[in-house]
Amino acid sequence: MPNKTLVLSTLILFFSLSVNAQVLPQPDSEEFCQVIQQILANTEMVSNNTVFDNMPEYRSSKPSVDPLNTYQVVTYDGVMPIVVSCKVKAADHIQLTYGEDKAGSQEFCPKVTRLIQAQAVLELSREGLAEASAKAKSFVIEDTEVSITGSGYLSDFQPSYIGDDGLIHIVTPGLHHDWDTWWGLIMPDKFIGQTYCHLPTVQYMKSLALGATEPGATLTTTEDAPTKPQS
Repeated sequence: MPNKTLVLSTLILFFSLSVNAQVLPQPDSEEFCQVIQQILANTEMVSNNTVFDNMPEYRSSKPSVDPLNTYQVVTYDGVMPIVVSCKVKAADHIQLTYGEDKAGSQEFCPKVTRLIQAQAVLELSREGLAEASAKAKSFVIEDTEVSITGSGYLSDFQPSYIGDDGLIHIVTPGLHHDWDTWWGLIMPDKFIGQTYCHLPTVQYMKSLALGATEPGATLTTTEDAPTKPQS
């Protein structure tokens, strides 16, 4: 006999997520960071997004507001995409350039990570994997402190780890500078009005929940980072 409490809680979770979950594009599609730009800046504007297949080009890229150019790279573990890195524009820079009604309040990387978690939970539930779905729901999404320097954002990091509470914690390193900031007094324009994120993929969260991937791997943004699927 199935555990009635688990079945009931899974059904409640399924219906609540069906209403609230936002389905994101595939990690390797150019639409991914376009959607991330829209979420983070609360804008309907669609960026010109470039997907790099090597880390050096991503490292040196800088998003621009006019035209609205954003940049993306994917890190792989074998054939599985595990992190998508996006460089997009801050909401206040879009508002200044295109008008107050063209963007809304600024959002940050953990919000997107929670959307990704919700999608992973929902997909596992739809696939009949109730226990894995519940485990994915238990992941702790940390409000990772944003970096103020590019070197901080591009440093090595662990996208997941086991916390002292025994749960899997998911981190979302990022960088943010409003356009209207005192940093603008000492930094060139190309370094402000930016939002960067390293975002775990739905595939990675599902793999963690299923026990197929162990938390704790260290990701790097060095030249030899695996930015293409490896057979």
